[in-house]
Amino acid sequence: MLRLYAIAAVAAIVGLTGGLWYASRQGTQDAFAACRGTTVAGGAGQIGGPFTLVDETGKTVTDADVITGPTLIYFGYTYCPDVCPMDLSRNVQAVEILEQQGKEVTPVFISVDPGRDTPEHLKQFTDYLHPRLLGLSGSDAELRAASQAYRSYYKINVPEDPADKDYYLVDHSTFSYLMFPGRGLADFYRRDLSAEQMAAQMACFIDAAS
Repeated sequence: MLRLYAIAAVAAIVGLTGGLWYASRQGTQDAFAACRGTTVAGGAGQIGGPFTLVDETGKTVTDADVITGPTLIYFGYTYCPDVCPMDLSRNVQAVEILEQQGKEVTPVFISVDPGRDTPEHLKQFTDYLHPRLLGLSGSDAELRAASQAYRSYYKINVPEDPADKDYYLVDHSTFSYLMFPGRGLADFYRRDLSAEQMAAQMACFIDAAS
C-alpha cells in the first residue's frame, strides 16, 4: 500500500510542477546539476517552502529555524510499524557517514500523527535513533501546509470503533528531502537507496554548496 502511495506521490511531484525534473543539463546554471544529474525546470523552489511547526521541546519553530545548514527532512510517524524506523535508521546512518568526513547534515523527522506524537514522545523516539535527529509536529493545519509545500502525502486511517482510537495506521509518502538554507531543495531520495549511496550523493551537494 505504501509503495503505491510513494509511486502516486512521484507522479504528483512531476505533474504539479509541470515536469520539474528532466535529464538534460544543457544550458543550466544550476550549481547542483553535476550532483543531481538533472536540471530543475521551473525552479527548485517548487518543492519545499515556509512552515511553522512545534519541535520536540514544545517550542514553535519555522523552516528558517530548522534549515540552518544541509538538512535531511522525512515525513512519517513514530507508531509506524516498519517503514519509518527503517527509513530513519538509513537516514541517520548516512548522516553518520558524512560526520566521519567532516560534513554535518541535520536529520529532521516531521510527524504527521500529532494525536499520538506529542513533543515528549517525539523526543524519546528521536533521541533513541540519533542525538541530533530533530522531531517536529504541529496542528492539523500546520502539518497540511508543510506536507503540501513538500508535495508529500499522508492520510490518517481513523478507526471506526472508538475503543481502537489509539490504534491506527497512517498512509504516507516516503521521500527524504535534502534542503539548504537560501537554496531550498537540492534533491529528494527514495527509500531504495542505501545509506552509503545517500551519503555519497549528499556529499556532492555539500561540496558544491561550499
